[in-house]
Amino acid sequence: MSDTWQSDEAVIETALAWKTRGKGVAIATVISTWGSAPRPTGSQIAINEDSDFVGSVSGGCIEGAVIHTGLEVLARGKPELIEFGVSNSEAWEVGLACGGTIRIYVVPLDDERAALYQKLQTARVAKKSAVYVSSLTTHADQLVFAGEPAASPALAQAIDSAIHSDRAQTQDLGDETFFVNPFNPPLRMFVIGAVHIAQPLVKMASEAGYDVMVIDPREAFATPARFASITLSHAWPDEALGEAKPDLRSAVVTLSHDPKIDDPALTTALGTNCFYIGSLGSKKTHAARLDRLKKEGFSEDDLARIHGPVGLSIGAKSPAEIAISILAEITNVLRGQPS
Repeated sequence: MSDTWQSDEAVIETALAWKTRGKGVAIATVISTWGSAPRPTGSQIAINEDSDFVGSVSGGCIEGAVIHTGLEVLARGKPELIEFGVSNSEAWEVGLACGGTIRIYVVPLDDERAALYQKLQTARVAKKSAVYVSSLTTHADQLVFAGEPAASPALAQAIDSAIHSDRAQTQDLGDETFFVNPFNPPLRMFVIGAVHIAQPLVKMASEAGYDVMVIDPREAFATPARFASITLSHAWPDEALGEAKPDLRSAVVTLSHDPKIDDPALTTALGTNCFYIGSLGSKKTHAARLDRLKKEGFSEDDLARIHGPVGLSIGAKSPAEIAISILAEITNVLRGQPS
């Protein structure tokens, strides 16, 4: 098996299945990259004793060498940290001659690690954020769920940072080095108003990895024909959002231009910790919207959370261009970039 672009969830699922069938399994994880390295930190590949593998750590250029190391790790029963890069003569052989460097941590999937990964898969089904923490010094692993205490305040800070940035990272804490790998549930986007702009927006958002729901009580607007393969709700937005419970990994965008539909959505969204709230409309429309919400008792700080007019200012005109500007602004907020 050599589907090198399967998700990390599929990598772990396959590794656990091999383990259950009595196969020896090793898991290799990218712990740091720089230069032209083609796969991000946290990328994984699983190798079994028959040299079958699933996943990717480099897009193909060093997989052969990593598989060989995985088999050696299985034979020895001990983890190994390997590095490929311009300072390594092997880099030319494995495809990193243009200057990339990759550090990879390879471990045997013993019973203890398998139990941790099984808990991780259960957490994913429950849509709970979890962080797999590996000590590169002692080779001890642990699984920490969002909100749970960690071994030290410094490690807790590293775990919190990894969850919120959605990026795996290496942390030196005292005499010990940790690799902190977050596994977050999918990002969610709630689009209020099944209007023309919503059609390209939901397609782009889905491609960007969002689990999208379109909410519009007007059944003639929110139809499967207009929004194929998208979850639709004909409930009023406050009811739909109240049931869905937007969280830190959620974005809410109101597009209907109808205060009877948009305002209940904004009122509900402001009561959550969703990372982004945006609302379509001109500056005049947005000012009137804020006045209405202020009368509902929301503070200036509350109202400052609403991005309006929605989207980055890129001169967008068509529905597709406006959708691009909205998704760009959401991405900007998500990744913590300055406006």
